[in-house]
Amino acid sequence: MSIEIKAPTFPESVADGTIATWHKQPGEACSADDLIVDIETDKVVLEVVAPEDGVIADILKGEGETVLSDEVIAHFTAGAAGSAAPATEAVAESTGDADKVGPAARKLIEENGLDASAIPGTGKNGGITKEDVQNFMKNGVPAPAPAAAAPVPAAAAPAAPSVNVAVGERVEKRVPMTRLRATIAKRLVEAQQNAAMLTTYNEVNMKPVMELRKQYKDLFEKTHNGTRLGFMSFFVKAATEALKKFPAVNASIDGNDMVYHGYQDIGVAVSTERGLMVPVLRDTDAMSLADVESTIADFGKRGRDGKLGMDDMQGGTFTITNGGVFGSLMSTPILNPPQTAILGMHKIQERPMAVNGQVEILPMMYLALSYDHRMIDGKEAVQFLVTIKDLLEDPARMLLEV
Repeated sequence: MSIEIKAPTFPESVADGTIATWHKQPGEACSADDLIVDIETDKVVLEVVAPEDGVIADILKGEGETVLSDEVIAHFTAGAAGSAAPATEAVAESTGDADKVGPAARKLIEENGLDASAIPGTGKNGGITKEDVQNFMKNGVPAPAPAAAAPVPAAAAPAAPSVNVAVGERVEKRVPMTRLRATIAKRLVEAQQNAAMLTTYNEVNMKPVMELRKQYKDLFEKTHNGTRLGFMSFFVKAATEALKKFPAVNASIDGNDMVYHGYQDIGVAVSTERGLMVPVLRDTDAMSLADVESTIADFGKRGRDGKLGMDDMQGGTFTITNGGVFGSLMSTPILNPPQTAILGMHKIQERPMAVNGQVEILPMMYLALSYDHRMIDGKEAVQFLVTIKDLLEDPARMLLEV
């Protein structure tokens, strides 16, 4: 039975997607729920799985091609994987080299005007993979063939020195920008061009939070089923209280309208291999420190595994980004449109500070608040940041809501 494999239904805010990676090739056996293909959108990578046991009959959209919502991208033949695979292998043996070239490899061959028959394949049944083409282009000669065919490429060996990397040669690698990274770049540039963005700075003494964390971290982890007490939950709760006092910082711009949100949905920037993602904590006013920490830990894990969904990143009224985990001492965060402000955390650094006329060594952190001056006056921005500073330097105030 033939089944159409379709792209997922994209939300209204996503126009189309790009085929990122085919994990299964035509003729390759699949079990139900096996990952077949990744589709990259402007916000997340969506996974398409096998509907049942069977094989991929053919692929209609190769890697790098654009697909629309619910568009057919492949055909799938349902049936026992063991019985479907041999038939496909027989076809592969009887057809020409063109049928042995995978979609991604074919695209690369066409773009560079290469001869497919000159490229040795290391894939199943001698199929040519994307890596085979890249090796061929890099080395300028066919990659080493299997042992049985070793004598064949011998004649090409003398040509290798003229194209291989010479001593001292500076190597460059050109990689197309992914859709996600291109979208991030576009949005960041638009944020700087379309907003009256500026940044105010302050510093916070992290000693009270660090002492509180040290005193209760073991009991906290034991009480909350292994959830570890970090610093981000304190910043989220402090930001939540400050947002309630300064609603303009919790607002967004929609055309000529200013939208004031009566709730606090705080996005937390998560760094992944595919780029920066900002999943959103919903209704942080109702979340405990443990809720915040466990949710952020889940976001981080799913971000690394490519499992964050559209719903995780929709909305958000304010954003927190933490460059301190990478060692940043100070930075200027860029707005996450249509939000009007973003808070930047940084590295905790011990510095000599004047306290009541005495010099003390304290663990200090620089805070940065970037904001849109069209919505937020400088006075509000500074007071907002000072409120966060005061709450962190006296954590009991967050619990007492004073």
